[in-house]
Parts: sequence; C-alpha cells; structure tokens
Amino acid sequence: MTLYDDAVHTLKEYAADGDQAALRDVYLAHLAAHPDGVYKPCGAGHLTGSALVVDPARGRVLLTLHKKLGMWLQMGGHCEPGDTTLAGAALREAVEESGIADGLTLLPGGPVRLDRHPIPAPCNWHLDVQYAALAPAGALEAISDESLDLRWFAYEEVAAVADASVVRLVEAARARL
Repeated sequence: MTLYDDAVHTLKEYAADGDQAALRDVYLAHLAAHPDGVYKPCGAGHLTGSALVVDPARGRVLLTLHKKLGMWLQMGGHCEPGDTTLAGAALREAVEESGIADGLTLLPGGPVRLDRHPIPAPCNWHLDVQYAALAPAGALEAISDESLDLRWFAYEEVAAVADASVVRLVEAARARL
C-alpha cells in the first residue's frame, strides 16, 4: 500500500460529523484531484501529519515553539518519500521534534482531528491529519533544529499560549483519552 492509498483509506475510515465530516470530504476530493497531494511539491496544497504529545497521567501536553512561525504548536510536518502511512509520518515528526526517542505511541483509533490552514505561495493549503501521541512515563524531551523552545503545558494553560486550532486538538485528544 502506498502513502496515497493509506491516506485515502485513513480518511474514509475517519469517523466524523459536522464540520469534520465536511473537511474529510474536502481532503478526499483534494486527493482524488491530486495524486501527488500527500507531498509538499503539490502546489494546490498537501497533506501533513501531526501529533499532539500528551502526558495524561500529569494532565499536560508538549508543544513546540515553531522556529519559522513563532507559535506554540503540536509536533508535525510534511510527509516524506519513506513514509508509508499518515500515522507513521505523524509519529516520525513527533519523535523528531520532541526528542522523545523511545516509547511514544499513537492513541488508538486513528486521527483525532483534521485542520486545514492556508500557507504562503507556492502552495496554498496544509491539510493536516492530527493524531495524539502518548508520552511514556518519565519522557525527556529535547529541542530539535526546527524549534525555538519545547515546553510542557497543563491542559488548561494551552489556550493562553496557542491558537484555537491547537486548543481544539487538545480538546479532541482529551475526549479520546
């Protein structure tokens, strides 16, 4: 199975209603129109994979201060040629950006949310498929080259530091825990 095939399958299996169901349909239409829509060179936009690193035992999430955007975000990024699944791409990004090399696992049940946001030309959109990654007990983070900072925030602190998309992701992840 190719990454494209996995993306279509993952999105078709994504249980959603309301705006999330409509967004899922936008993602599927994008992929139907753009077979290269899982990769960054697709000028019409492309899928990305992200994962919110969660420590449910301590009621907190790990966010990265994104180097280019200067915003507190979940870990995530572009799919790469070696990726075979969206979940694998999201987990790879979480490991790379959090520095937690051992023990991160994705929350079962597939993506927790979808988020579509505009990006500067030459591309138009990031079609983010968002997962939650469970941090192992005693996880030690390490700042990557892509981050200015990396910090744990209590669930209730996220709204004060991050934008609404991250707050919605935290809410969705907590609902799934």
